[in-house]
Amino acid sequence: MGYFEMSKLALKWALTKPPTSRYPFEPRRALAGSRGQLVFTKDSCVYCTVCAKKCPTGALLVNRAQKKWAIDRLRCISCGYCVEICPKKSLDLSTSHGSPAVTRDREFH
Repeated sequence: MGYFEMSKLALKWALTKPPTSRYPFEPRRALAGSRGQLVFTKDSCVYCTVCAKKCPTGALLVNRAQKKWAIDRLRCISCGYCVEICPKKSLDLSTSHGSPAVTRDREFH
């Protein structure tokens, strides 16, 4: 490949928009059907503990007596098993991704 052909190609690449997104500077676009963050709806939950039993990583904790529900975001792999088994449909997987978790804090509801 000659010098002029390479410079022409380099100039073309420099002036066109890149095919990938500039992730840290531009927010990631949510794709339809992608699994994002687990969303809990407290109003419809009956605290039956089925979701906690079905969770393969043990990320969910449900206390029926105290009516408390907790999730460990660092353990949750967004597999969707808890969403499928919930009898009252109080769990859902949103397509948006939450902020990164850096501590082992649990979210209590």
